[in-house]
Amino acid sequence: MMKVLTTIISAAAIMLGSSCSGGSASAETKAAAETFTEQGAFSADSAFSYVKAQTAMGPRVPGSEAHSACGDWLASRLKDFGADTVSITGTPVKAWDGTTLPVRNVFARYNADATTRILLVAHYDTRPWADHDPDPSKRLTPIDGANDGASGVGVLLEVARNLGMKRPEIGVDILLTDCEDYGARDDAQVADSEATWCLGTQQFVENLPYTAATMPRLGILLDMVGGKDAKFHQEYFSANYAPQPTARVWAMAKKMGLGERFPMSIGGAITDDHIPLLRAGIPTTDIIECANPSTGSFNPTWHTLADNIDNIDPATLAAAGRVVLNVIYTEKP
Repeated sequence: MMKVLTTIISAAAIMLGSSCSGGSASAETKAAAETFTEQGAFSADSAFSYVKAQTAMGPRVPGSEAHSACGDWLASRLKDFGADTVSITGTPVKAWDGTTLPVRNVFARYNADATTRILLVAHYDTRPWADHDPDPSKRLTPIDGANDGASGVGVLLEVARNLGMKRPEIGVDILLTDCEDYGARDDAQVADSEATWCLGTQQFVENLPYTAATMPRLGILLDMVGGKDAKFHQEYFSANYAPQPTARVWAMAKKMGLGERFPMSIGGAITDDHIPLLRAGIPTTDIIECANPSTGSFNPTWHTLADNIDNIDPATLAAAGRVVLNVIYTEKP
């Protein structure tokens, strides 16, 4: 789905039937981190290498060779990292501009028989147009999507590597979604532009692989988690419609001494992959940079040609990944 800051927020409009500012780390936060025993061995270098490998393929625009190769590579990596099952699913869908797009969602399961489950999500496709590039002549050029796409996927691959080495007590599903970023451009005349985004996730919720007993307890979406010095304010819809997962993630960050990276204040309201999941009854929080001080919303590289590997910060990847990994390892059946 679309990644645009919503300037006028209406809870009724999205019809979801379900359900202190950041700064330098306080003495309380530091003390909490000193008493918390971190689990897992999340490697910033490994996560960065997975981001770099994706961008080296070129823009992963749906229907391109790079897109197909990336989906296959992701499925192979997840198998290598010990997932019980890995599948690529989806059927072609017509985009807002009439283009038929192949949907290839990559779905992996750890502890597939467990009834208590967590769903982790990131999108791997990239924006076909750099429609926010400062140079108007370049706004129809596909982007590398190092942050907007590859960063969340890179973090989840490193999480998967850890899960393969040390199984959690619960079931974990990893969904790498497709056709998230093919939404209508700002200059397009589309009546319902928000519906043109997150097409892969929309398909996923139409065919949920869960029973009532195995619906995920919580979902965590990672999007644009690689920006330099990025901070992750609580995304508006996450805080209001998935308050428990949001509180769980941000409390874990504080416990780990990462409160400065995860301010307790509310950021922007974002249309992203978590919205279809929320509507389907999966309480999902979105870890996303949505209150950048220079833009008031996303990282300055968003939907520009500057969204490349040179602007990825391994420390930011590690902050997001370590928190997610420790939420998983401390979750009980």
